[in-house]
Amino acid sequence: MIADTTLAAALRPSPNFGPRPDDVAADILLLHYTDMPTAEGAIAWLADPRSQVSCHYVVAEDGTITQMVAEADRAWHAGVATWRGEGDINSRSIGIEIANLGHDHGYPDFPDAQVEAVIALACDICARNQIAPERVLAHSDVAPLRKRDPGEKFPWARLAAAGVGHFVEPEPIRGGRFFQIGDQGAPVEALQAMLVWYGYGLEIDGVFGPVTESVVAAFQRHFRPAKVDGIADASTIATLHRLSRALTPPEDAAGAKTVSK
Repeated sequence: MIADTTLAAALRPSPNFGPRPDDVAADILLLHYTDMPTAEGAIAWLADPRSQVSCHYVVAEDGTITQMVAEADRAWHAGVATWRGEGDINSRSIGIEIANLGHDHGYPDFPDAQVEAVIALACDICARNQIAPERVLAHSDVAPLRKRDPGEKFPWARLAAAGVGHFVEPEPIRGGRFFQIGDQGAPVEALQAMLVWYGYGLEIDGVFGPVTESVVAAFQRHFRPAKVDGIADASTIATLHRLSRALTPPEDAAGAKTVSK
């Protein structure tokens, strides 16, 4: 394997990959955390054929970047996932694993050296693959029922300031109307429609159930990280509105006219 970027300090080829479909290009950059004690342990697991998982890059706590799968190939990192109605996220994404213990093991802050390395790598990948800012995503965005990574401590605002990802300053947390488990009706349906329009996988049924709660929590982890509780409060809804208005509505966005009102 030949490195795709000069930023990679090491190559550790993983056998866990396959070809991308001929008509599919990588147009998503997906960020994860490793959820393991060390970067080297994560790399060893991702290189083990028994794991049946892999990624394109691992970024260690000190900022060292290891490439494991060629960008032209399909790594196995997203699992069951969806974004904007697309189900096979592995085929159209490049995956970066960021070394971190994860929520179940203390969830430490991401060191500055590591964040700066992720920013540099993401800038390089997005430029070479022409990945749009709004398609730089968290694993939790595409698999909100299963995943929390890279989580609310990941500094998405710093990435956006460097030109990586779609982000707006979150609306302050304040009082006002909110939606939570058990609520239903047209306002809940409108909230679901906007989340779906932005990209989240969710049935628009007007019922605020566990799936909607998980999607709202995933949105908060990425875009309103000060409070992650799955409750669609005024701050969460206003932040979602501002993010949506900042995008040019795609031609094929279902319900775009309704959501934009």
